[in-house]
Amino acid sequence: MDNSKNLTIPEKGLDRSEVLEMLRSFKEGDANYKDSKTWSLVYYIGEEHTRFLIDAFALYFSENALNPMAFRSLKRMEHEVVRMTAGLLNGDGSVVGTMTSGGTESCLLPVMTYRDRAASKRSFRSGMPEMIAPESVHVAWEKAARYFGVKMVHVPLRSDLRVDVEAVKKRINRNTILIVGSAPSYPHGVIDPIAELGALAQEKGIPFHVDSCLGGFMLPFVERLGYKIAPFDFRVPGVTSISADVHKYGYSAKGASVLLYRNMDYLKHQFFVYENWPGGIFISPALLGTRPGGAIAAAWASIKALGINGYLELARKVMETTAALQEGIRSIPELEIMSNPEMSVFAYRSTSKKVNIYAVGDQMEEKGWLVDRLQRPEALHAMVTPLHERITDQFILDLKHSVEKVKSDPSLAKKGNAALYGMIAKVPLRGMIKKEVLKMMEQIYGPEMKMPY
Repeated sequence: MDNSKNLTIPEKGLDRSEVLEMLRSFKEGDANYKDSKTWSLVYYIGEEHTRFLIDAFALYFSENALNPMAFRSLKRMEHEVVRMTAGLLNGDGSVVGTMTSGGTESCLLPVMTYRDRAASKRSFRSGMPEMIAPESVHVAWEKAARYFGVKMVHVPLRSDLRVDVEAVKKRINRNTILIVGSAPSYPHGVIDPIAELGALAQEKGIPFHVDSCLGGFMLPFVERLGYKIAPFDFRVPGVTSISADVHKYGYSAKGASVLLYRNMDYLKHQFFVYENWPGGIFISPALLGTRPGGAIAAAWASIKALGINGYLELARKVMETTAALQEGIRSIPELEIMSNPEMSVFAYRSTSKKVNIYAVGDQMEEKGWLVDRLQRPEALHAMVTPLHERITDQFILDLKHSVEKVKSDPSLAKKGNAALYGMIAKVPLRGMIKKEVLKMMEQIYGPEMKMPY
């Protein structure tokens, strides 16, 4: 089909109804999140809540939080979201912060902030400042290290997939500006030993960030439901900052996250001020200049509308669904849960040489499920949301059939994505993988947008 006419601005604007119909048609090949067929990316809890968020977003569709004096209502809402999140994470009245566009910005900013703080105090030797993080830390921290000229120092995991604190201690030097821990880690859903890391950071006088982008709006409610959750927030001495995404288990619209610091002595290093621009004095509290008002309004609205009781009920449903899914996976002899996760994120892998877990993923996708793959070790990944409750039995049934099919046909491991992911996971020359993936990105974002599949 000739698609060339869609690549240029039309001479005459199309009818709005036609444009909307085109947009609807574009979605036909997208992941089916409304039927709970996805296991990441989207935190959908139904049309009623979604329409409510759309209404809240639309009320501030054109407003821009760049200038808090122009749109005081946005600053008020941002302040209230920050205060509500600080209270949720057991911060006192000194805790301060900003809203950001999402988890990535909430990971980028602490690296820049602590780098500049260390530079202002001249607290590291000449050379590149360093940050210490688990091998399992979210990839956004790798991006932050690259963007802001900070050396990433990786630390191995213990057998329980949590970071090895003794290994962290051995890697600390006078160039260390930051330690990072996860609550929980994205790949495995486990909480790093935050109390031990906090004590170490306090002893060494090093800032310590808890990446709770995934768990910040889930773990406090899981704890209130009676599940055993070790303190991971501002109750832990040594924790100097925490990130928590409202657009994940806060069930807000994309993109909204909160970045908190224990006090202004840290946050002030995040602010950008340029006083000599001909356009006037420029002030920015976070990474973005223009800050969409709709995302702030929707985050505020979601927290206010759901409330403590609403979040508790959603957390209860998610944790019960997670337990049911894990029980179903454990009932399949060829599979095992990789860790003992504290919340609703976990990985599962094959225990049989006859069952390639990536081939199982391929079979599940043929049945309409969008399943994420992990590498090193090879595994599949699940992030459970409330509406997964209604499809648990079907998912486990499809998973059992997929395992049986792969077990009976070993050639499936050499086909499709299973072959691709298997090759990528096993190639020892990681630079070669990076080079090939960069080529793929050039094709996807090139003038002809060549998708890999």
